[in-house]
Amino acid sequence: MDRRYRQKRVKKRGGLFRRFFGLLLIAAAAYWVVFFVLPNRQHIDPDWKGLEHPIFVKGELTGYSASGTGDSMLLPLPLLQEHVDSSIRYEEKTKSVILSTESELLYMQEDKTDASLNNRPLQLRLAPEVKEKITYLPADVLEDLYGFEIQEDTTTGAVLLMTAGETVPLGKVKGEAGDKTVALRSEASIHAPIVADMSPGAIVSIWNKENEDWLYVQLSSGYAGYTKASDIISDGQKTVEPKSTTPSRAERSWKGKSVNLYWEAVYQRKPDPSTFGELPGVNVASPTWFSIIDGDGNVRSQADSAYVQWAHERGLEVWGLLSNSFEPDITTEALSSYEKRMNVIVQILEYSDLYKLDGINIDFENVYTKDGENVTQFMRELKPMAQAKNLIVSIDVTPKSNSEMWSAFLDRRALNSVVDYLIVMAYDEHWAASPVAGSVASLPWVESSLSRIIEEDDVPPEKLILGIPLYTRIWTETQVDGKTKVSSKSVSMNAVEKIIKEKKLTPTFDKAAGQNYVEYKEDGALKKIWIEDKVSLKARVELAKSLGLGGIGSWNRSFSNPSAWEALQGIHK
Repeated sequence: MDRRYRQKRVKKRGGLFRRFFGLLLIAAAAYWVVFFVLPNRQHIDPDWKGLEHPIFVKGELTGYSASGTGDSMLLPLPLLQEHVDSSIRYEEKTKSVILSTESELLYMQEDKTDASLNNRPLQLRLAPEVKEKITYLPADVLEDLYGFEIQEDTTTGAVLLMTAGETVPLGKVKGEAGDKTVALRSEASIHAPIVADMSPGAIVSIWNKENEDWLYVQLSSGYAGYTKASDIISDGQKTVEPKSTTPSRAERSWKGKSVNLYWEAVYQRKPDPSTFGELPGVNVASPTWFSIIDGDGNVRSQADSAYVQWAHERGLEVWGLLSNSFEPDITTEALSSYEKRMNVIVQILEYSDLYKLDGINIDFENVYTKDGENVTQFMRELKPMAQAKNLIVSIDVTPKSNSEMWSAFLDRRALNSVVDYLIVMAYDEHWAASPVAGSVASLPWVESSLSRIIEEDDVPPEKLILGIPLYTRIWTETQVDGKTKVSSKSVSMNAVEKIIKEKKLTPTFDKAAGQNYVEYKEDGALKKIWIEDKVSLKARVELAKSLGLGGIGSWNRSFSNPSAWEALQGIHK
């Protein structure tokens, strides 16, 4: 092959390569223009297309669907628990659902139209039903109970739910009738596929501002996605009005006032108020009159009308105390079902009517941790029933600790939302069988106990009442086989004053405890007393005021002396 022929072939090959490369560049440029310069005109269906009655909250698909349409719509229980009320209770044994608000308690059962509202018969138009292992509840009843709003699109089947009090900005698509539609895209980019074409003048809910250029919006049809902010004109807002509620009596009668409560420990004999003397500053008496005595939820009463009359004549409210008899097994059974809890509630409310009580104080102690949810549920069910009778509802709680039976079962955060007051029994820091002697409630320990509940459980200070001990312990330390053996006994304020006087002791101030202290020898043993007196009580009152608490409560009246009430009335100053 001669040289000229070879050169000719090389030139021909080079020309083909250049033409191919040129075509490749043109294709790449076209691709770049189409996909990186021109807006994407591809249309896609949303993920929920084809689903029956998909439910949206805040512009997002929830993953749940309604059953039925219009007046026959039912909503899935899990959706309601996630987005409306996490405390809705389902009890498997009776296939029942319990829903509660501040003023209403609704009880329903699957496949039954017989229900109850605040323990009174209620006939439902639609029965709750089960589909594919999910319980569905009638939407009309729930809308009345919670005040949420449902918007259903009959064309797409989409169901939009807004909760009571929720607000969303509205916008209007720019343009006039006949103008081009505006794209609603799957992502905040002109290159993302189009979910829907929005007509000029269409109203959208603006759920999120992705950035300065893009908004996340939703049409009433359920279609949601991103659109240019420049294509939307602000058009006011939509608000689902909060459900109107009647202020509780605590809000009406106690707002801005301090509670100064004492507990009346009632055992076998009825206390005789004529022997009490003056109780300056006190405005609430809480006698330990009621107790749950068996697993069926039956309540025993030791109430005394004469005591209530005496208190009312002196301007004191009476908040009857209901205990669980401090029996964990009884508590497990009595709180295990709606029927048993309601048995307790009905009885305590009947006693409240009979004895003209002003409130109910719940004192459940020595409770298995596993029963904590049932304690909270009991309070959820009690509160609306009691509020209907204008009763104050309070519950006694311990400081937070790891104690299984005395602290761990109490969900203070949840209880805060279903009571008027949490009364913190800020004792015993050192208990009867404590291995070391110490204060029943040193001031730093009390402050820490309150602060933890306020900060960790988001309980407003004004809903907390500080429980104050009016007793102290005489500690006895003896040496046995080279070790210190510790024992104690509880005594009243008068008993300590008598010891100090008889033994001519001079108390010293224990800065660490924030109270006076004495010690002495007796029968070869060392006696130690951290004293409850005007000094310690006044310090606790000042602490309660500095924290902005709702008041104080004292355990118990029989341990007191006149100096106690002089110090405690400082809560009102």
